[in-house]
Amino acid sequence: MKNKKTVKDFWTIPKAKKESTFLFSKMNYIIMVVGLVFIVLGFILMIGGGSNDPNVFNEAIFNTQRLVVAPILLMLGYLLQFAAILYKPKSKEKN
Repeated sequence: MKNKKTVKDFWTIPKAKKESTFLFSKMNYIIMVVGLVFIVLGFILMIGGGSNDPNVFNEAIFNTQRLVVAPILLMLGYLLQFAAILYKPKSKEKN
């Protein structure tokens, strides 16, 4: 009876594999960093356009940079974050 388990078998810790597996690959992290840069740049482009005097209206709040470019960069950044989470690299093993 080779498969008979003893009490000692339950208390031994199995040896870990030499190759550790991470949840994400290097490419996932690269995509995440690029997405994060897009998000930060989008928020930076939204900064400004205010006025120091509350009685004076500043038209700079309605420029293309704040209304078009920055939201597009934000959306691209969030889409890249989503893609980085879902990206699965091709396996190197061949069956």
